[in-house]
Amino acid sequence: MHWYEDDGFWVDFADVMFSEARRRATADLIERSPLLDFPAGTRVLDLCCGPGLYVVPLARRGCAVTGVDLSPAMLERARAACAAAGVDARLVRGDMLTHVEPETYDVVLNVFTSFGYFAREEDNLRVLRNAYDSLVPGGRLLIDMMGKEVLAGWIGRPQVVEAGDAYVVQRDTILDDWTRLRTDWTLVRGGIAREASITSALYSAAELRALFHRAGFTDVEAYGDFDKVPYDNHAKRLIVRGTRPAAAGARAGQ
Repeated sequence: MHWYEDDGFWVDFADVMFSEARRRATADLIERSPLLDFPAGTRVLDLCCGPGLYVVPLARRGCAVTGVDLSPAMLERARAACAAAGVDARLVRGDMLTHVEPETYDVVLNVFTSFGYFAREEDNLRVLRNAYDSLVPGGRLLIDMMGKEVLAGWIGRPQVVEAGDAYVVQRDTILDDWTRLRTDWTLVRGGIAREASITSALYSAAELRALFHRAGFTDVEAYGDFDKVPYDNHAKRLIVRGTRPAAAGARAGQ
């Protein structure tokens, strides 16, 4: 079993990864970010939606939101969040490696560093191509992750994250010549420790832009945060956005 297939991992660490403070911050982000300024009626796919931190505020805005996630537990939390907020959203259990709904969405989102889970580069490219195929011509894919350049500025120092009655110690290790990252987490709650390790691909802005182009996207742009600042030495995130061309034709690279 791969780490991302372990529902127990998501349940145990959800309060840290998707805290109430992060939920509030996400709702505020959607209100102010020019990259997330989608008008009512926009058809949005939140790929790897987790417990619905993006789903709820986008649905509240009037977007037609579909959340896809592999974890049944996270989808149940997303359903509960939608019910509590009084919003409607379509929630589907699916694998980003295979999930395709041809020409259905105006926007596909993949946030919180939910890209790069697969060891094979062709599988990560397949995720982008699935998103491309699920977009209408002129639709856009937006990926938000921790870029290689940003990570290089602080990696090596253990991070401690508190969440209610628990805390997590996070240690990061670079693997395979800066192409992969292993993150070791120790969750401590009530005197009991739970450990987990996750691995994912690492991308620079140039590398992720190139992968977008291989998938067929055009007008590919990189930003350093959700306020559209440049991806430079002050960047806090790596956000890459690309467009499925409006004109019909074969995908680039095919």
